Amino acid sequence: MSAFHFRFDRFRAGRATFRAGMAPRKPRHPLLRVLLGLLGLGVLLVLVFFSVFIGVAMLAAGLLYRLWKQRGKPLARQQARVVDGEFRVLGKPALPQA
Repeated sequence: MSAFHFRFDRFRAGRATFRAGMAPRKPRHPLLRVLLGLLGLGVLLVLVFFSVFIGVAMLAAGLLYRLWKQRGKPLARQQARVVDGEFRVLGKPALPQA
């Protein structure tokens, strides 16, 4: 008994042709394989470059917006009330040895 006996979608019309047409296949010629691999690597590098460039541009735009919004405002706000008090530093309590 083979595995083909249990495949229910084997003889459906049109389905096998669509699947075969959409399946990615590597070309058999070695030079064409290398060229397509380099083309894919180039596309990947271009996408990574543009994504990093866009990310840096978004961060720079956010920082510029934040600096523009704070323009003219004082850096530190003065408190109206001052709480004065006396403080002393306490040593660490000695724990009993077990």
